[in-house]
Amino acid sequence: PPEIRAAARERTRSGPAPVTDVAKLCVCDLLVAQCDVNCCCDPDCSAADFSLFTTCSVPIVTGDSRLCSQKAAIYSLDVEANPPERIFKLIDQVNPSIFCIHATNYKNALYFSSPEMPTSENFDQLLKEFGSATFSTEPDTWNMNIDAQNPPDANETYRYEYGVPIQTVDAFLRLPSPIVSSWCSDANPAAFLVNQATKCTRPVSMEKCGSIQALSMLFYINSSILAVNITVQSVVVQSLNGMRTSLNSSDVLRLPTILDELCINVVLGVSYHVTYTDVGEIIEAAASFVLGAINKEALSMQQSFEISFTQVNTKPVPLSGNPGYVVGLPVRAGFWPQGYPFPNTNKYGQLTILQSTPNQDCLAAQGARTPILFGYNMVSGCKLRITAAMKCQPLAQTLLDLLKGQSFPEYVASFGNSQAHDVLDWVPITHLHASEEGIYNTFQSSCQIPVSLEIAVKWTKYGSLVNPQAKIVNVTATITSTTLKQLPSGRERTIPITSSVVFTDISSPAEPGYKAWPTINAKLPFDFFFPFV
Repeated sequence: PPEIRAAARERTRSGPAPVTDVAKLCVCDLLVAQCDVNCCCDPDCSAADFSLFTTCSVPIVTGDSRLCSQKAAIYSLDVEANPPERIFKLIDQVNPSIFCIHATNYKNALYFSSPEMPTSENFDQLLKEFGSATFSTEPDTWNMNIDAQNPPDANETYRYEYGVPIQTVDAFLRLPSPIVSSWCSDANPAAFLVNQATKCTRPVSMEKCGSIQALSMLFYINSSILAVNITVQSVVVQSLNGMRTSLNSSDVLRLPTILDELCINVVLGVSYHVTYTDVGEIIEAAASFVLGAINKEALSMQQSFEISFTQVNTKPVPLSGNPGYVVGLPVRAGFWPQGYPFPNTNKYGQLTILQSTPNQDCLAAQGARTPILFGYNMVSGCKLRITAAMKCQPLAQTLLDLLKGQSFPEYVASFGNSQAHDVLDWVPITHLHASEEGIYNTFQSSCQIPVSLEIAVKWTKYGSLVNPQAKIVNVTATITSTTLKQLPSGRERTIPITSSVVFTDISSPAEPGYKAWPTINAKLPFDFFFPFV
């Protein structure tokens, strides 16, 4: 009938009903029943949480990008509101490509197939297929002829995005780590641009040390990252007493060997360094090894693994936390030149103060600076010997340069991993001037000279109570001056010049109903963790 044909044509024009509700989809919601930092789609975040966000880590959420038309959830922040607010919009997004999916009519592809239940008849077969640390989730029938039709290209390149596992010719780049217990699991893949450092315990046997793959250098370099071979950058040999010796040649491949009741050339540590381009292509990969020895009494050994990334033609930027500051690491700082869209860090990207010298002579200490370490209250200083021949203005400028340095920064990074293009992550330094007398003396017989620099850093605990991150919210630099009267001819005077840094935690106390911070003097029964250590 005509009305049925018309209804069918209308359904064809309108497209299928969406399978996924993008308004409820949130890929950055990682913590259960907790607010994830800068995750604007996290349903666990309140309006108070959104007011502390600096950006939306996932600004747009869509379903299948291959569909011709679909809903898209748009998230943004209104930073001009007081307090800042999250903005949510649900729009219709049209795929500009002519090669798009109009109707998902293959219903079986929308669901997971029911897994095969283990029975007494198929248990051995399932154990053989899924019992190892890694296994394939695709049936053998899916790729019967794929390898024959499309052989892997040895010169193939791949463009990675942040967090994507790094592919090798056979699987993924391994970065062993402890999973459930302290034992090493080789199933942990290294992720692109994610710096990691792990330590785990490996069971060993003196008789089988030559056959345990994870103890050999070959296990970590025998797979190439698609078109890039992993080269050996350096090899360091560690003796049983901990002394390390660097080998002159890194081309020598040393395999585990039994010698005089010792198994030598065992891998104790591996450090990968990956170089990539601005479009996400890996162009170089190198591995540094630490080799050691185990004796016949050893039943296990500890291994350490690390991976770092550097963009080609750039120098690595040291971070002071990820994301919050780590106590003892330098406070990152920089400048915002006029006309630039975002701040620029100085040579080392650090906030510094005057460094004390053994002789305590201020004029000899010019140029000596020490970085300000997060969480460390610091005091430094020197002594200045003033004679009647010294002029006021040159002396005042010399002392100001001594206290602030040649290039005192204008901004401080809120987080330990703040990037320059995240302009809201940089806190301006407030400069104040004070006088010990309260007012500046204007008489010709005296002058004002700076004698101290006091830097006050206020920080707060940011994010989840379970894993709070240190965030700097305010920095104040106060220069205190004193009146220096004209000295009689032949007379001298010595005055102290000081610099200080004070860190203050301004976090609000836990609200009623929330778990309070544990006290540092809390004690547990001596057998609380028995039989675990």
